[in-house]
Order: sequence, then structure tokens, then C-alpha cells
Amino acid sequence: MTIPKNKYSVCLIALALAVPQPAIAQEIDFGDDASEFARDGECDDKRFMGSGMTDTPLLDSDVLHDATDCRTAYEQGRLSLRSHSTSSGRDSSHIIWGDDSSTWANDGECDDMRFTGPGMTATPLLEADVKTDATDCRTAYEAGNLELRS
Repeated sequence: MTIPKNKYSVCLIALALAVPQPAIAQEIDFGDDASEFARDGECDDKRFMGSGMTDTPLLDSDVLHDATDCRTAYEQGRLSLRSHSTSSGRDSSHIIWGDDSSTWANDGECDDMRFTGPGMTATPLLEADVKTDATDCRTAYEAGNLELRS
């Protein structure tokens, strides 16, 4: 039995639509360019990691607001999305992070004096903030923007 070309083409199209396709940049919501740091050639959205990222502290307010920079670096292969299990693959399991009970928790800057690096706040460090700014410190550490003080 011979399948006419038009039915064969329909079968091929249906098969192609049924096969999962790899993720492409169009599936990522890059957001808009509302950040004050948008269009400066560096991605400031902490959902990403890689050489296309800024070296400055990552702020929650820049998530989904640096689309052009992040899309460009992503399409050039200089960024990837962070996984949900760890932000970058950098092992942070040896650190006791604590919680987010600090007044300064979740502001995009680490306030825990056990760390040093560009992910730290510029304000004076307080003993009360040790182990109370977990999300900010872990995010910056896993992005390579913090080190434990020796």
C-alpha cells in the first residue's frame, strides 16, 4: 500500500510536533528592561549564571528587568539558567546558612560577617546578622561572589 505524498507529509508534520524539542531562548521569560542597570552589557538578573553576569551584588528588584543584556548573553552561550537545587553547582553544603530572620534578609546583599566579596553589603556588619541572611548569602556564594573568611 502506498501513501500519497500529501498524507505522508501530514504524518511527518504530526510526528515532528509530537517529538519534544530542546529548550530555546524564546521559552525563557526575560522580562523587560526596567532596571536602572539594563542595557549595560551585563546581566543583572539573578536567575542566571555565567560569564555574562555582572560582578556587582544581585538584587531581587532586577529579576525580570534586564531582558536585553540577559537575552544577548544567553544566546551567546555566556549564561545559563540556575537550577532550583543549587544556584550554580558550586558546593555550598558545608556551610550552615541559618535562616532569613534578619531585617536585611532578601535585599540582594549578604549581611553575614562570616563572608567577604562583592556580594557583601557596604553597610557595617553586625553580629546579629550572622546566620540570619541565608538566601542572600547562599545566592551570592553559589554565584561565586562570596568566600568564607578564613
